[in-house]
Amino acid sequence: MDMEKPMDMNQSLNNTTILVTGGAGFIGSNLCEELLKHNCKVICFDNFSTGKMENILPLFDNERFKLIVGDIRNIDDCHKAVSGVDYILHEAALGSVPRSIKDPITSNDVNVSGFLNMLVAAKDANVKRFIYAASSSTYGDSASLPKVEDVIGKPLSPYAITKYVNELYADVFSRTYGIECIGLRYFNVFGQRQDPYGVYAAVIPLFVKKFMNHESPIINGDGENSRDFTYIKNVVQMNILALTTTNKAALNTVYNTAFGERTTLNQLVGYLKEYLSEYDPLIADVKIEYGPNRSGDIPHSLASIDKAKSLLGYNPHYNMREGLREAVEWYWENLK
Repeated sequence: MDMEKPMDMNQSLNNTTILVTGGAGFIGSNLCEELLKHNCKVICFDNFSTGKMENILPLFDNERFKLIVGDIRNIDDCHKAVSGVDYILHEAALGSVPRSIKDPITSNDVNVSGFLNMLVAAKDANVKRFIYAASSSTYGDSASLPKVEDVIGKPLSPYAITKYVNELYADVFSRTYGIECIGLRYFNVFGQRQDPYGVYAAVIPLFVKKFMNHESPIINGDGENSRDFTYIKNVVQMNILALTTTNKAALNTVYNTAFGERTTLNQLVGYLKEYLSEYDPLIADVKIEYGPNRSGDIPHSLASIDKAKSLLGYNPHYNMREGLREAVEWYWENLK
């Protein structure tokens, strides 16, 4: 099965130098891979706390790819990484709401202090544009659906606070220092290279691994909580658009980065069973278990992507089920 939908090549990125923080992670490595197709020089900056060398190993064959091992919590590392850089895609962060509840200090150190270090380094190096991973967790306890960028509630976790603080810092730096900043509020991103292992694995790779092992996945709550699951290739498209836009009205703001479609967890496990049982029919008989709701979780998430469509020309190519089919194929080939 080949469902590849090629991304339009953008000549404006020719021979530019782009720094991807967290470039060995799930989203960062997909961005590095795509940027190299646009004839960019790509610098991956990672401390490998959550990133993996295996995610970027194939990229070392490209002479335009470079790795800098360092930590965004170290300002000297940040200054070294941004030297000679035109653009920054800031993906480095400690994700996971449960992780932030268990250890709020480290989440704050990485996601707030590290973010501020990168902004200062970008300012000092006169970087042209700073694009950063924001989060749908910023919507907090706001019950309105779909989520519209200007309407947020109170954060429900330390992680959500850190990502909202990122937006506030980016706004201040754009106003005070003239740095072009764009925040992309990611909604439940999934796809190839998302880690299924570890205590804080995201729901889709975790459930895939469980099914492949004929183990029962545990759904938090009754399974009717819903998410706007967003395939990685739509996220890559948004980052490229944010890098290359010449629309001044599109700068110094935040955008929902999603497909704009809601899927319940019960629907998700149904799709996973359907697609995985094509490889292993026994998966169709794996039972689902239900547990308590998870602290800090919001019940429903659905993005309005009208702003991104209007100002950036965003047109996501993959709905949730198309992306899930590709992701399942990748996991089947790589987790066996």
